[in-house]
Amino acid sequence: MNERRQSARFPTGLHLEVQDRDSPRRLGRVVDLTREGFLLFGEHPAETDSVWRCRLVLVEPLAGIADIQLDAECLWNRPGADGRHCWAGFHITGLAEDQAAALDTLLRLL
Repeated sequence: MNERRQSARFPTGLHLEVQDRDSPRRLGRVVDLTREGFLLFGEHPAETDSVWRCRLVLVEPLAGIADIQLDAECLWNRPGADGRHCWAGFHITGLAEDQAAALDTLLRLL
């Protein structure tokens, strides 16, 4: 597989959940994170090319950050080895200035 990332991935080591901002739906848990996107592990696959208004929620707030709100597009998804979970790659498509600053802070702390 060709590596197309332009930024280093940071394994979170945190309990960082992704929630849909427009419904109570939990999309999954962030496995790794960059300024451009994230790898998600969840129970229900997000459809490829779908766009989501998301909240990245830190179960334990860090440096005053409890969540980060952003828009992201699902670029791909694959079933997990157990047949019950899935993996999905998301590209961050929208991020307000204050949310970008919070993401940058979070990435520095990882």
